[in-house]
Amino acid sequence: MQEAKVMDKMKFPVEHEPDSDGISSADDQRIIVPSKFIGAAAAADGFEKKEHSWSAMSQVPTDLSIQVQEITFYVHKYPLISKCGYFSRIELQPKKSDSCCDLKLDNFPGGSETFEIILKFCYGLPISLNVSNVAALRCASEFLEMTEELDDGNLISKSEAFFTFVVLSSWRDSITVLKSCETLSPWTENLQIVRRCCDTIAWKICRETSTIGGIVNGDKWWFNDVCTLRIDYFSRIISVLKAKGMKPEITASCIIKYEENWLPSMESERGGTASISYGRREMQWKIISGRKQEEDIGPTKEHRMIVESLVSLLPPEKEAIPCKFLLKMLKMALLYSASPAIVSELEKRAGLVLESADVNDLLIPSHAVGDQGKLVNSTEEQTMHNIDIVQRMLEYFLLYDQQQQQQQQQPGPLAISKLLDSYLAEIARDPKLPVTKFLFLAQSLPENARTSDDGLYRAIDTFLKTHPSLSDHERRRLCKIMNCGKLSLDACAHAAQNDRLPLRIMIQVLFSEQMKIKAAIQGNVQTETADKSDQESSRSSTNKEVKALKIELEKVKVQMAELQRDHSELQQEYQKQKVSQRNSSGWTVGWRKIRKSALFNFKVDGEETDESHNRPIQSRRRSFPRRQSVS
Repeated sequence: MQEAKVMDKMKFPVEHEPDSDGISSADDQRIIVPSKFIGAAAAADGFEKKEHSWSAMSQVPTDLSIQVQEITFYVHKYPLISKCGYFSRIELQPKKSDSCCDLKLDNFPGGSETFEIILKFCYGLPISLNVSNVAALRCASEFLEMTEELDDGNLISKSEAFFTFVVLSSWRDSITVLKSCETLSPWTENLQIVRRCCDTIAWKICRETSTIGGIVNGDKWWFNDVCTLRIDYFSRIISVLKAKGMKPEITASCIIKYEENWLPSMESERGGTASISYGRREMQWKIISGRKQEEDIGPTKEHRMIVESLVSLLPPEKEAIPCKFLLKMLKMALLYSASPAIVSELEKRAGLVLESADVNDLLIPSHAVGDQGKLVNSTEEQTMHNIDIVQRMLEYFLLYDQQQQQQQQQPGPLAISKLLDSYLAEIARDPKLPVTKFLFLAQSLPENARTSDDGLYRAIDTFLKTHPSLSDHERRRLCKIMNCGKLSLDACAHAAQNDRLPLRIMIQVLFSEQMKIKAAIQGNVQTETADKSDQESSRSSTNKEVKALKIELEKVKVQMAELQRDHSELQQEYQKQKVSQRNSSGWTVGWRKIRKSALFNFKVDGEETDESHNRPIQSRRRSFPRRQSVS
């Protein structure tokens, strides 16, 4: 009888029904529940799970059925009221049939799995808070109004404390929680979970990058983790990094990495996203995006949003983004039907650095894509490549280059002339390319831009091959843009035998070839005469040096002959003296001493006394200075 009375009491709204212990006031948000019933209801041993139902096992029968997604939960009303303000203020509608539930929670954050954890918390069973479910539990507890006013240590405060002190202190946990927020919008936005995670990640990137000290590999340690996030979260992190003063080269590299991870490759076949068949007179386009079925081919909203977001994140510095990436993003923007403002921005930025582009990067397919990703059949004939975009990019480049030349006052040939001539040779293979577009693009460069017209001649010759039905007037107009005086000898030799050229152009080419040959011959003659004069001057200088050396050698020979003669005379005199010493007596020795003294006096006074003894003395006088000169 007592349990029947309790069950009857549960059928009325809790907010207005008194209990056995007292009555709850209308102003108090806490719900006073009979302690006896709470103990019985909370004493659930567990939960019985079936295919599409979830029931609390307790001695007291359940009195509330709640449907979340496809799962129906059979629970007691009062444990939920004691923890969740949402159930205390909602009015339950009467059941229409036995199959219907009492309450249906649409768009519940986290779904049925999160609601199951909350029910365990309300029944006092242990739950596990981790980085995988903390965001969902925080949003679900906010949805159910599980505040501290209802119960101390309620789920809002517990999940908020775990998120603040555990998740935000770890790089890996912040990335994991941020990924889990993708299915919890807009709750995670309103509760500032996404903002706090993005700010924490950006702060950790700046701190670790500055700590590493500018190492190239160290600057990119965070690329792989950040590039796995959704585009809106990635955009927030990059925006915060730019605001904190991150180098534009680093943010640009991260943007390029993100594009490689999320957008399909444009290099699957030559020509970017299209394969072109030249065999027939019509073009066959095949848009490739990694899918086999036709209905799946084409732009998607996700890809369009990624392209537009990445373009808006590009740093303003001209040197930070390579031209190859800008042209690739331009192809993506056209393929996924991005906004005209995004396309125009990419055209301007690519035009400023167009000289560093490659010919294959400029081959932008000229296709019209509808909303469903299928090619739109156009009544007018389309060219294989979008030439208008290249024309606009070239105009941006010429305008920027003109401003730079005015500042530096160094006009001269442009490095882009070879790139443009190569591009003209590529698009000249299109049988549907009108001659007016070809002429307009070829004449875009100023006259002094090209140092040689060989590339332009090759493009004109290719156009004439592809369009054999051109009239004579169109041929003359086409060849008139070429300066025959700037053709090399090889190009002149080829053009002189080219039957596709008009007769007047061939005559000009022949005349230019003769002039070049004549100038080349004169240049060779002048070079030879100059070489001969240089050789003669060098020979004359060499002959002078040889003559001088010969004269010195003759002088040395004469001096050596004199020295040898003096040496032989001295030897003879010495032999004579030796013989005379053997045969002479004592008075003879004395007499020689007297004569030697007389010779000494003669040497001093300069008087000659004896002819026989004068020559050896003179020879001795001469030999001394000669030895000095030889030494």
